Amino acid sequence: MITPRQFIRVLTIQRVLIRHGFDELVFSVPLLRPARFLLYLLPWNWARRDYKPRGERIRAVLEDLGPLFVKFGQILSTRRDLLAEDIVEELARLQDHVPPFPGEQARQIVEKAYGRSVAEVFAHFDETPLASASIAQVHCARLRDGREVIVKVVRPNLRPTIEQDIALMYIIADLAERYWARGKQLKPTVVVAEFEKTILDELDMMREAANASQLRRNFVDSDAMYVPEVYWDYTRRNVLVMERISGLGVADVEGLVRAGVDLQMLAQRGIEIFFTQVFRDHFFHADVHPGNLFILPGDEEQPTRFAPVDFGIMGSLSEFDQRYLAENFAAFLNRDYRRVATLHVESGWVPPDTRVDEFEFAIRAVCEPIFDRPMKDISVGHLLLSLFQTAQRFHMEILPQLLLLQKTLVNVEGIGRQLYPELDLWRAARPALENFMRDRVGVRRLLGTFRDSVPRWADRLPELPGLAMETLEQVRGGRLKVQTADPMLEEIRNEVRDLHRRVVYTMVGVGLLICAAILFGMRAEASFLIGPLPISVWVLGGLGLVTTIAALRGPRR
Repeated sequence: MITPRQFIRVLTIQRVLIRHGFDELVFSVPLLRPARFLLYLLPWNWARRDYKPRGERIRAVLEDLGPLFVKFGQILSTRRDLLAEDIVEELARLQDHVPPFPGEQARQIVEKAYGRSVAEVFAHFDETPLASASIAQVHCARLRDGREVIVKVVRPNLRPTIEQDIALMYIIADLAERYWARGKQLKPTVVVAEFEKTILDELDMMREAANASQLRRNFVDSDAMYVPEVYWDYTRRNVLVMERISGLGVADVEGLVRAGVDLQMLAQRGIEIFFTQVFRDHFFHADVHPGNLFILPGDEEQPTRFAPVDFGIMGSLSEFDQRYLAENFAAFLNRDYRRVATLHVESGWVPPDTRVDEFEFAIRAVCEPIFDRPMKDISVGHLLLSLFQTAQRFHMEILPQLLLLQKTLVNVEGIGRQLYPELDLWRAARPALENFMRDRVGVRRLLGTFRDSVPRWADRLPELPGLAMETLEQVRGGRLKVQTADPMLEEIRNEVRDLHRRVVYTMVGVGLLICAAILFGMRAEASFLIGPLPISVWVLGGLGLVTTIAALRGPRR
């Protein structure tokens, strides 16, 4: 049921769609197609209008509808499996250029979160925001001990707006699944549910702080990346306080050159960092773009380092996905397409009944034209995209973690080649990939597994002699029984039991039918002991027939 506020919001959305020329698309929905003639009655369609390409218009619609729809477009830009390339490229350009809310209001939110005045917490709090995005805005501040920090404040009254717009998204997605030809295949309601989870997670600053702390712990001794420190004593659900970073934007190539930064080394290190997060830590920053990635120029004592900020969206991979992904990369490098196809089946990414030879031919058709070019000209992100699109023809399961990885890899690769156009991503990624494979299947992995298992073995070792003696006593006394819970054996046992029961019932039923036939042939005077002849025949015959039919049909399953 649509509320009055939602109805007003629907009218607003309709006005924005019409302004950008999407009224024709609205009437192309099967449910509204019979009313398509209304298009020609609308005054704004009486004169010819020239529109920009559809990708630009979709981006403009989302920007006009507000921050939440901008965020939704950003999330959709990760779903290259769902949308055309031109639309995805435009959605990837969406930025959170959102007007800030008043600094006085931000101060009030902070004071309410702490239960005391800002002056009691900070030596200085700048009410003029440093940056403003769809979820929160950032203010500079200084703690009373002199440490410079940033204070990230969640926008006021944001959750009701989010819940209202998400409810409308569910309505639109449900209509799409019902009346759009590809709706059931693409599952827009699942996409909206994924967006809802992501956006609600971003509202929780404690969660973002935990992400930042984990990433900082993973790179605490790194000379390639510096993660700012979270100040937990000052962090709340809607307020995040973190160390302030002073560096150059990763897109400021001229400034980096003036600072004496080696751009080739920087680009290669950026790729290494990403693959280290994926294969060593299985926990990676999944929202990498020029707006939240800074460079700390080095000196004689400290090398140049990356400094990420904004940890609201992080990705992770299981050890299972890690291993298969690493083996896929290795197989691609060796052009072993048969192995790539087999890995997809073994991992469960495609159905088990997929014909490996057909899948292999499809992958070869995608990859061979790419590998005919110099290695530095190969885009790994676009290679993965082509692979996903090919695998969809074989009903590949949509795995959000792999799509997020692919989107992040495209962004990282783009930043790397912006810094150094001759970047060879394969060569930069190889060290992290080789280290993972060596640690996974080499002697080091075996020793690590042995080391992790020793405490458990040591805990159970004193019990082994007693358990062995008890088992031998049971064997000698004939008390040891082997039992199995194999479902196949249990099913066979039930089938045999059922067959035996049906045979017995069939014999009984046939016996009753024979008795009825004998009585039918007897004279009525000779059957006085069992009643009149017609009744006895009908009773015995009916019982025999019902029993026989029931036995032959068996129980319903």
